[in-house]
Amino acid sequence: MSELADLFPGFTAQTIATSQGAVFARIGGSGPPLLLLHGYPQTHVMWHRVAPRLAECFTLVAADLPGYGSSAIPATDAEHTPYTKRAMAQVMVEVMQHLGHTRFAVAGHDRGARVTYRMALDHAQRLTQAAVLDILPTYDYWNRMDRAFALRIYHWAFLAQPHPLPETLIAANPDAYYTHTLGSWTKAGVEASFDKRALAHYLAALRDPKRIHAACEDYRAGAYADFEHDRADFEAGRRISVPLLALWGGRGTAAGAGTPLDTWRLRADNVTGQAIDGGHFLPEENPQATADAMLAFFSAS
Repeated sequence: MSELADLFPGFTAQTIATSQGAVFARIGGSGPPLLLLHGYPQTHVMWHRVAPRLAECFTLVAADLPGYGSSAIPATDAEHTPYTKRAMAQVMVEVMQHLGHTRFAVAGHDRGARVTYRMALDHAQRLTQAAVLDILPTYDYWNRMDRAFALRIYHWAFLAQPHPLPETLIAANPDAYYTHTLGSWTKAGVEASFDKRALAHYLAALRDPKRIHAACEDYRAGAYADFEHDRADFEAGRRISVPLLALWGGRGTAAGAGTPLDTWRLRADNVTGQAIDGGHFLPEENPQATADAMLAFFSAS
């Protein structure tokens, strides 16, 4: 993908070995470490509009999740184990440890936000703060899947169907499928919401049939193991202890399933947050407001 535009000028590119294969990351800035995790159907590039401001205060590590972007594609199994958020959280802890960051802050959007809150539950001692962008817990999404919400996030059930049904259908025209998906979750449509150069990154990665499969495995894990991990924690009364920031789009996905702050307060001890004007893709649709909220939260002592 060397022909794709560099949207992180001044950042270095590193490939970091982990127990689930190599993870690709862009690293830049100075200050305390802040890990940035993307969602579906994107890559680390989704942070390009907020990275310059965040890099003034933090050492940023913008990583591609396993199976996405330029990271390795782990071999899967019947339980979709490498694509559980528990496994991905472990991989990201390994990435930060390799870079010398034993404790760090983390912000995640969409699927990356699910890795973020799983990390806050499984590796609380590693984190200083955590931010989740436009999600509610996986357990809550599935349990609140009424007619209206199911129509809005139909892809949760579609992508979780057994292999190879969704893979085959998407591979027939991946550009059309992913462009529709991206546009349907925005407030103002694809052209108004995304830099064309960033869109080129997303489509280039997801034209690869192996990465289409990896993304489906991510959602299969969400429908089974991730749901069960969430339910076990909720029933056991395990809560997120690190300070948690919840941001959501005024026309995003999370608000369609409930009241975000009320929902997160059932799972975490110290939650703040707000709605951001825009759809699902806050760092690209409204980078100024998103960066303002993130800087205020992560800069607080």
